[in-house]
Amino acid sequence: MRPSTEGVDLPPPATGPQLARAVIDAAKARRDGNRPRRRTPGGGSGDGEPGTDGQPRRRLRGYSGPGPDPRDPQLFGDVLNRLMKARGWQQPAAEATVFGAWERVVGPDVAKHSRPVKLENGELTVEAESTAWATQLRLLAASLLRRIAGEVGHNVVRKLHIHGPAAPSWQRGPRRVRGRGPRDTYG
Repeated sequence: MRPSTEGVDLPPPATGPQLARAVIDAAKARRDGNRPRRRTPGGGSGDGEPGTDGQPRRRLRGYSGPGPDPRDPQLFGDVLNRLMKARGWQQPAAEATVFGAWERVVGPDVAKHSRPVKLENGELTVEAESTAWATQLRLLAASLLRRIAGEVGHNVVRKLHIHGPAAPSWQRGPRRVRGRGPRDTYG
């Protein structure tokens, strides 16, 4: 049921562009918290974030023109580096470099005979292909740590644990026998 409007002059209902303008103005008023918009001397709205000098920054409009501008296309590597720095991903990225670029980090000869297994709390576990290479890598541990620190940064890897090839495990497998195991061969 509509309220009676007899004797009251109501404006005609807004349609089309007037209705759209009214909705936009209402949304801006809600966003601004019903505060009046002030104009800056430069012609901007003054609602931007503060700049380096404490004054509000003006929103950039139109073409960027000659010279560098933040709206210009950026190199992907630069954008990725800024994102990693903003999110605090430098440490995980450095740790991933140890595994992803192992050959570049330690050199092709060492990388050919070893592989990184685990990096936890700054301690890198490296598996060598033979016990002789494990011994050699233990002797080279100090120089390997320097090379790793030079490539991925300091305090990413603080200690090396080097072991030889993993022996086969008799604990699991498709033909495992429960109990004490085969006593006729190994007992």
